[in-house]
Amino acid sequence: MLTIDYANCLSSRVGPHGLDPDRLADGGELAKAAAAMTAKLNASRGKGWERWRELHRDPMRAEHVQAVNDAAAKVRAHFKGEPENLVVLGIGGSALGNIALQAALNPATHNLLPSGQRSGPRIFVIDNVDPAYFASVMDFCKTNGGWDKTLFNVISKSGETAETASQFMIVRDILNDALGKNAKHHVVAVTDPAKGTMRQICDFEGYTTMPVPDGVGGRFSVLSPVGLFSAAMTGIDINALLDGAAEMDQRCTKPELGKNPAAMLAALLVELGTRNGKINHVMMPYANNLYLLADWFRQLWAESLGKRVDNTGAVVNTGFTPIKALGTTDQHSQVQLYREGPNDKVLGLLDVTELSEDPANIPSGLGVETLTYLEGSSLAALLAAEKRATEYALVESQRPNFTITFPRVDAHHVGEFIYLWEMVTAYAGLMLNIDAYDQPAVELGKQATFGLMGRKGYSEFKSKVDEGLAETGYRM
Repeated sequence: MLTIDYANCLSSRVGPHGLDPDRLADGGELAKAAAAMTAKLNASRGKGWERWRELHRDPMRAEHVQAVNDAAAKVRAHFKGEPENLVVLGIGGSALGNIALQAALNPATHNLLPSGQRSGPRIFVIDNVDPAYFASVMDFCKTNGGWDKTLFNVISKSGETAETASQFMIVRDILNDALGKNAKHHVVAVTDPAKGTMRQICDFEGYTTMPVPDGVGGRFSVLSPVGLFSAAMTGIDINALLDGAAEMDQRCTKPELGKNPAAMLAALLVELGTRNGKINHVMMPYANNLYLLADWFRQLWAESLGKRVDNTGAVVNTGFTPIKALGTTDQHSQVQLYREGPNDKVLGLLDVTELSEDPANIPSGLGVETLTYLEGSSLAALLAAEKRATEYALVESQRPNFTITFPRVDAHHVGEFIYLWEMVTAYAGLMLNIDAYDQPAVELGKQATFGLMGRKGYSEFKSKVDEGLAETGYRM
């Protein structure tokens, strides 16, 4: 299972920049608060916007796994095997989880491997409407397999998200022109099971669908068909992902702070953020395949906790800024700032005990005296030493940090990690007394986009944008 070492967040290691260990001890202030919050979360699980906590448990788990497996079987039957290309259309929570799972659990060279050597199709997640980016993926699919060997996975609960809707409209037109009545077999949608624009389109066109379950917000949806379908199509063990989440769930329901990793991480980060000014939270994996989990974390942490008002309506403007970095790469670009810049950060280092596919030992015989210390060692040993040295350097500069260690990077432990941070977010929301499940600040940008694009009923927003951003002459 995942382990967490948080000693470097305590005052015994980083002086006044850390927490007093007595506050975390049994009977301490934070331990008592955590027990009360655990009881509250145990009582509210599965209700309202906390249905994400049931994704790894039956009956929801069984229903979703069956739906994913059925859809995958239907696709393979039509394609008489695997598609050559799988293109995911989505944005935010409909994309970041898919990207993170692929980066963590498939080789970085997955799309470069011949079809017989990779697990399932090539996969592309188009999570932006940059026309050059979109066109490059579409051109590649057209000339490498063609439309008759390409599957599109459209993910949108409502079907009205402008970015995904525009992509889908283009794709639908291309497929209908190229494939005629067979076009319906080349789209699999994850959407609302009963209502919404995308549901209407899917019912009319005859697309295969899977549900975005009610009560599961986008940033908490990766362990639903939103993330599980593309994972299953590319050979990722989705049951292992869910088993990992289930194992972490058992740990995160314990009332004792010292036995509940989600409560402990939330206590550390919220307390250091609100009382010690550590408002920037860095996630720094020491493994390239974990790097894009930090992208997934950034949305979860920022969108859940960045709120103007608390649950009483008081203006609090709370939240923490999530930052991603990569060890060892960013030791050479960011650590100078982290050690000697403003002491306003907590760093979360991600470590891996068993790194796979380490090449042969670093050879000897180069004849350069200054490099002999590397001879006979390995890249894995060097990476571990770099992480340990950076941890020490941060402590020397009194910079709070903690380490989450993966025994190995596999589906089970990635499932643990995902559920851990979802629970950390739930605890942090309670500690900050805010709604961790809404995102009201996102709506104005959406409404302004609708107005600028001419959507009926939103013309007032175009006027507001034009007036608010009127030319002033301050341009060079």
